[in-house]
Amino acid sequence: MTGSPATKDEWRKRLLAARRDVPASVREAEAMKLSRAVVGLVHAGQTVCAYVPVGTEPGSRAMLDSLVEMDVQVLLPVVTGLAPLDWAAYDGSLQPGPHKLLEPVGPRLGPAAIASAQVVLVPALAVDHAGVRLGRGAGHYDRSLVSAAPETALIGVVRDQEFLPELPADRHDVRMTAILTPGRGLVEAVKS
Repeated sequence: MTGSPATKDEWRKRLLAARRDVPASVREAEAMKLSRAVVGLVHAGQTVCAYVPVGTEPGSRAMLDSLVEMDVQVLLPVVTGLAPLDWAAYDGSLQPGPHKLLEPVGPRLGPAAIASAQVVLVPALAVDHAGVRLGRGAGHYDRSLVSAAPETALIGVVRDQEFLPELPADRHDVRMTAILTPGRGLVEAVKS
């Protein structure tokens, strides 16, 4: 991207518009690459916090199903308002939640469940080289990621074009430890 927008809101508008222009066939191919990469990052017995892609977000339900087939416990977020995200185990079944997002049908495990994860896959509109993540602006993940264990891999999942040199950051933003893109695979964030 050229002509760096100055504010997070300007970045969000630009990134969402660019995502809408990506053909479905490209999104599907990227989702397959991301799924293969994620399967290579984890092993049976681990816990992974993931997400159900919404609209044009990178990823797929097939990725979640592949993890479950590997005997990985997959926890998915449940939006509960302004509080940190709640979590529930994914067993292949989803239902619409009150915010029109698909959620697991199982019991809620509470916000502290994120601490059991070895890997947290975090949806993002963009992530920069230093791990600064730009989300949709509600702050759900920033309020939740602070409860992850210190050794947990926090991986921002974006398209290749959304892995940027620099993004605006606020003090409360939780930085990603790595970035996952379809073309580059896993890239460690540059520590500053």
